[in-house]
Amino acid sequence: MSENNSSSILIIDDEDSMRVTLSILLKRNGFKVTEAENGKTALELISNNLFDLIITDLKIGDMSGMEIIQSARDSNPAAEILVITAYGTIESAVEAMKLGAFDYIVKPFESNQILLTIKKALERKRLINEVKYLRNEIKKRFSIDSIVGKSPEIQKVLETISMVAKVDTTVLLEGESGTGKELVAKAIHNNSHRSQMPFIAINCGAIPETLLESELFGHVKGSFTGAISNKKGLFEEADKGTIFLDEIGDTPQSTQVKLLRVLQEHEIRRVGSNTDIKIDVRVIAALNKNLQKLVKELKFREDLFYRLNVINITIPPLRDRKDDIIPLSEHFIKIYSTKMNKEIKGITPDAMDILMSYNWKGNVRELENIIERTIALSLDNYITPAALPANLQKSEIPTFPPFLKGSEGDLLKAEDSMTLENLERLYIQEVLNSCRWNQKDAAKKLGIGRNTLWRKIKEYNLTSQIQ
Repeated sequence: MSENNSSSILIIDDEDSMRVTLSILLKRNGFKVTEAENGKTALELISNNLFDLIITDLKIGDMSGMEIIQSARDSNPAAEILVITAYGTIESAVEAMKLGAFDYIVKPFESNQILLTIKKALERKRLINEVKYLRNEIKKRFSIDSIVGKSPEIQKVLETISMVAKVDTTVLLEGESGTGKELVAKAIHNNSHRSQMPFIAINCGAIPETLLESELFGHVKGSFTGAISNKKGLFEEADKGTIFLDEIGDTPQSTQVKLLRVLQEHEIRRVGSNTDIKIDVRVIAALNKNLQKLVKELKFREDLFYRLNVINITIPPLRDRKDDIIPLSEHFIKIYSTKMNKEIKGITPDAMDILMSYNWKGNVRELENIIERTIALSLDNYITPAALPANLQKSEIPTFPPFLKGSEGDLLKAEDSMTLENLERLYIQEVLNSCRWNQKDAAKKLGIGRNTLWRKIKEYNLTSQIQ
């Protein structure tokens, strides 16, 4: 049992021969052992030290083992507790387990018996610590700080998440595929009072209509062909936690009716059952379509839309928040260079220019995939233009507006003395006019964020020239 030589064990027993014998056995098996011959000494040791395992007799001259267990639970809650008892006190040992003891051993015991029980207790402690660690890692990964971006657009989303997380209400996330809607949903969950409870995600558009209700609400045995046993639905699995309904716009009308009931009555009914089941679940829904348009087209229930649309968060596409491309790229480079054990120090200016000028139809997901692929194939310490996929480097031949052409129709040359500032001002004015001063469309065409366009309009004192 040499793998346990870092585990510290406290032995509490007023019988010297038992305490010393057990101490020798454990030390020989590589454990760090501390002894206490009475309750007072035991309480002092428990208060001032962190033990992995506490082994205590139920009868200690000046104190009962129950008091020891209660004290350990208060000051050393992570420690496992093993009780040693005589035949006549097994009922007390069972009571001790109810207070939190891992197990009990009846005197006299074999060496192999107690070593096996100790091993099981320490293994449980290790698993509990591992679960806590993984939960903390997940919480950090999906915290508000894990959403990378410095653009005004994404900062506004982060502010909304921070406020919404504290309020136990329904949220509707809108945004194109790949913008990070599930990441936002997890951030809301992990910063809410439900964070220690389940987060269940389901893509409503990826499940056949005939199976969706069973997945969401469960079913009873015999309710349909193949229902060979009772089954909990995802709403029940998410009880006290959060359910994330992605692509909510793809749910059929029959399912929409049941979803409305969940939101109104906070109860579900399994397929084939006549019994209602109360649930406490926060609903976060998402879609990459315009839900109001679906309502107008009678493809989505209006009453359900209003139930879902209590808090609306729109996540802008990456092409409308170009300021986020650099921090996102650096973030993904750090993640995947570490994961692949490569020393990628960064990305060259020319390669970054290519990323900045690309349209990013696949949004953040596409950027992440490209960075991952590039790092996997990279032989250099920096990502260069040559390392990027060919489709990013293919730029369309631009069509030049009239103000960029000379008197003979040729492209302006350096000797024409047009400053870069004047070129930018004229081009922004041209695009605004072509979009009839629709700033959202103009920003999209220019490949910049709406806030950036607004600043440029102010800087250049541009005005509408539409007749």
